[in-house]
Amino acid sequence: MPDAPSRAAQLGAIAFLLRPTYVLTEVVTAAATTGGYSFVSDSVSRLGEVGCSEAYCSPRHEVMNGSFMAYGVLLAGGALLLARPLGPWVTGLLVVSGVSSYATGLAPLDQDAALHAIAARPLFVGQPLALLLLGHRLRDERPRLATGLLATGIVTATAAVGFIVSGDDRAAGALERLALWPVLLGLAAFAWGHRPSMERPRPWRGRGRVTSRS
Repeated sequence: MPDAPSRAAQLGAIAFLLRPTYVLTEVVTAAATTGGYSFVSDSVSRLGEVGCSEAYCSPRHEVMNGSFMAYGVLLAGGALLLARPLGPWVTGLLVVSGVSSYATGLAPLDQDAALHAIAARPLFVGQPLALLLLGHRLRDERPRLATGLLATGIVTATAAVGFIVSGDDRAAGALERLALWPVLLGLAAFAWGHRPSMERPRPWRGRGRVTSRS
């Protein structure tokens, strides 16, 4: 039987492995919008806007805002459960990022843009830093994964800076997703090594055969 830390790590791995499904919530929400929505030019936060106008409406905004909150819980909870292999700094950054995601869902963009920006900003800072630190931590133990995490950290950090300074640029949506989506895959790749084993325990068999006596 695995000890308690191993079970915790397995649960954390499941949380990280589930997180890439977040992309589906964007697709489902965007499919219901009216007035036109672009994954390249429009920010993710527009999908969570509560108000509607003749020019644009996101009827499934509850799905998007609920997604920010649910996947934020998976991020923070998974990080805490995987605290030992992640290390304290990476764990802390991912917990802050998860809380930031949760808070973003509570502050829709069209209700209070300033509060929404304050809530979301730590996510764009914490996740790339966590990937860079995790890649550095794993450089000897898992060098190929470490290289991938470092590359992902650099890409997402660059995209996050570009998104923050771009404002309403035509590529704002693409930059934001480039800052967010690769993190889902990077953490899932890390979690793969801590996933629950699919092997079933073999039944115990005695060394000798029991023969019947006549």
